[in-house]
Amino acid sequence: MVSKRAGPPGSGGPAAPESGAAPLAAVAAARELSAAAAAALQAAVDRARAAGHSWKEIGDVLGTTRQAAFQRFGRPVDPRTGAPMSKAVPPGTAERAVAIFADIVAGHDEAARTDFDERMRDAVSAGRLADGWAQMARLFGRFERMGEPLAFPVGEHTVVTIPLSFEAGEATGRVTFDGHGKVAGLFIRPATTP
Repeated sequence: MVSKRAGPPGSGGPAAPESGAAPLAAVAAARELSAAAAAALQAAVDRARAAGHSWKEIGDVLGTTRQAAFQRFGRPVDPRTGAPMSKAVPPGTAERAVAIFADIVAGHDEAARTDFDERMRDAVSAGRLADGWAQMARLFGRFERMGEPLAFPVGEHTVVTIPLSFEAGEATGRVTFDGHGKVAGLFIRPATTP
């Protein structure tokens, strides 16, 4: 398909046909920019810590809690061995947790249970999920939005926390995935002050 836009200034002609690869090239460039920004943010946090700033101060600047700042940018050390601890999480874990909460918000409680492990399926019915969500609405009113999820390893599990905003309060959603990617835990609780 030929674009009907004018070509580059001074070219006197129409623009070249749009390439199907151009949007993908833009995605790749944005991914590289995002990785560079993430590396720059990590370096800035490292410099702030080296200068003696607390995790609370860093969290305040980032608009999050000190725990969330540490979990995202800290460099934990195993107290038993003194060795650095891994911060790797399986790809897509945070997105899966967001999808589970999106299903709960939409009232698709059975869909939210799709990846529950056997113990969770036995313990948490679709009705129990709906009851828990109704309790949050009773406490905090209408749901407004989810914040940025944070995924981090805890032993053999991966935990994802998601800030949940309601019209009259804040809560935290948490999904725990086991080593096989199954949901081994899920809860929603009122957010605590940092």
